Amino acid sequence: MCAAPGSKTTQLIEMLHADMNVPFPEGFVIANDVDNKRCYLLVHQAKRLSSPCIMVVNHDASCIPRLMIDVNGRKEVLFYDRILCDVPCSGDGTMRKNIDVWKKWTTLNSLQLHGLQLRIATRGAEQLVEGGRMVYSTCSLNPIEDEAVIASLLEKSEGALELADVSSELPGLKWMPGLTQWKVMTKDGQWFAEWDEVPHSRHTQIRPTMFPPKDSEKLQAMHLERCLRILPHHQNTGGFFVAVLVKKSSMPWNKRPPKLQGESAKPRDSVQSNPAGPMVEKAEGPAELERKLVTGIGDAEIIERTEDLENNGNKKDGVCGPPPSKKMKLFGFKEDPFVFIPEDDPLFPPIQKFYALDPSFPRMNLLTRTTEGKKRQLYMVSKELRNVLLNNSERMKVINTGIKVWCRNNSGEEFDCAFRLAQEGIYTLYPFINSRIITVSLEDVKILLTQENPFLRKLSSETYSQAKDLAKGSVVLKYEPDPTKPDTLQCPIVLCGWRGKASIRTFVPKNERLHYLRMMGLEVLAEKRKEGTAMTDESAASSGPPEDEVGTDQSAEQAASPDAASMGSDSAGAALPR
Repeated sequence: MCAAPGSKTTQLIEMLHADMNVPFPEGFVIANDVDNKRCYLLVHQAKRLSSPCIMVVNHDASCIPRLMIDVNGRKEVLFYDRILCDVPCSGDGTMRKNIDVWKKWTTLNSLQLHGLQLRIATRGAEQLVEGGRMVYSTCSLNPIEDEAVIASLLEKSEGALELADVSSELPGLKWMPGLTQWKVMTKDGQWFAEWDEVPHSRHTQIRPTMFPPKDSEKLQAMHLERCLRILPHHQNTGGFFVAVLVKKSSMPWNKRPPKLQGESAKPRDSVQSNPAGPMVEKAEGPAELERKLVTGIGDAEIIERTEDLENNGNKKDGVCGPPPSKKMKLFGFKEDPFVFIPEDDPLFPPIQKFYALDPSFPRMNLLTRTTEGKKRQLYMVSKELRNVLLNNSERMKVINTGIKVWCRNNSGEEFDCAFRLAQEGIYTLYPFINSRIITVSLEDVKILLTQENPFLRKLSSETYSQAKDLAKGSVVLKYEPDPTKPDTLQCPIVLCGWRGKASIRTFVPKNERLHYLRMMGLEVLAEKRKEGTAMTDESAASSGPPEDEVGTDQSAEQAASPDAASMGSDSAGAALPR
């Protein structure tokens, strides 16, 4: 829900792709952040994992809209199996590494953040599927941001949520149980043990939800001791708070019978209404508005009342564009639309023939970022994310999704296929490719990654015999580990390459290139890189480029897709830095 800069998001993506033999896991990760600029940092982090199952969106987590998906021709609300609610906090648990905390920390920070943290946690609980888990976490040790939020959320849920006992799930982790009693302190050092002690003048700053429940039985039933408090001295870390919540049933305000029958709800209000309402002590406007809009609609089935509005014929098929500005305020950069390739598009058959793509290849999941002119980049998403994109274009601001799988060659029509493979999506694409695959040795991989345009004769005889009869164009270079040689690299490598007239080159971004070399035990230092570049420049000058198209295509790649400038993908260039 509050995902930037993205370290936890990348861990979730790695868990999703635990089985590397499955190119499209059924699950997906939606990573949200309210800060538009930080969303691009999030994209940059996620792109390193090259997953077709990640979507980055830009919303206020406290009122993030409900998403719809198509289930057998009928629209249903998307509920999440797992939610990570790592909320904004005062950060006092980071004092060992963050010197600003020592200068700027006051108890007022927690008082100001408590309301936002509670709204975000409540919105997360609303969007959780029954039986699903939500992790609420902060890097703060202040109970106002931790146990107070959990206690208030449990109280408002009326039994719909409960704290899970996760003490045995991470053996060896040292932690303290959650607090059951605490006091509230103002900025000037005044303490309050309960809400009744707070003077009226302080009621805007201190709220009843900041105090532990008075009823001892209710407090005991909450099991706040199941929260985990990780203290810095336990295992030489920062301070951290974690609570795992399990949803047992719909939230109470989603169960109540409808108050207004036949109400023509405004579509934007239905997804933008503030979920904080039910948490405020008085049943004020936002609470009543939320109840009117979502009452009588259980978590198991929610019928979208704006279907007719969305399907009125004004929307282009297969296009998920940016939300209309009249319905949702747009901040930051204006994103290009996501346009899925139609099944009858003449663009695809030459690609399918050139690479001998398997009939099972999910071509309907291919998309571009332009509605006009030549399609320069082709991206791919999983079928589940395609469903989300097509059914939420007016309700969601998508910053980025999908991985680049093909790039257009300038003058590429001279070859049998106008599109070359992109390294970013090769691991997803490779299982479907049945031709233009060259098996290379470990020594070949080293040559290909350290030299710009090595002649075919520099490669092993097995590689040369596979490549000599191939037509010019994009190829897949595959290294298969030899289990009989345990001292060699035991990880398969798939690289994108280009078969030229008399040479082969790789199209691999600089960082990934260095990563592969390190895996093979070749640490490329800065001064060595300069020497290697001089060597590759010399060899390139003597051998000449494979063909003009590659050179022009590299510059085209650096121009890159509409979102490349912000996400820092392949545009780093294919060769070592000059």
